[in-house]
Amino acid sequence: MADLAVRADVEHLVSTFYEAAFQDPLIGPVFTEIAKMDLDHHLPIMCDFWETVLFNAGLYKRNALQVHFALHSRHPLGPDHFERWVTLWSATVDARYSGPIADRAKLQAGRIAESMQRRLAGRSGSLLETISRREGMAPAPEV
Repeated sequence: MADLAVRADVEHLVSTFYEAAFQDPLIGPVFTEIAKMDLDHHLPIMCDFWETVLFNAGLYKRNALQVHFALHSRHPLGPDHFERWVTLWSATVDARYSGPIADRAKLQAGRIAESMQRRLAGRSGSLLETISRREGMAPAPEV
């Protein structure tokens, strides 16, 4: 099995993923009934996003979090939604691609989902937010 290498691979991955996601009983209705996603319009945007994530292409210039905040206000997105999204994404990657870029696609999807969940909950997007100081420790000096 080949690795993701060019825009056409990203387009195939993203379109195949959304075909599965739209049919999924948990997240499908979020896309089709709540967001009322126009897939023909959305696919090039998502391909720009993933091409930027995977190949540092610099094509995606939007704010993905803002779109998800708006969606979350209409239909709360919980951990089960994000878990299913990552599961479907990873299964789609695994069924078609193998290699370091495919591994990056799965790793980044997990990171994006975790960060987005934290941000939608009003927390920092960083994993480092869970590091806390022990009682009585002085704050780190500013540099």
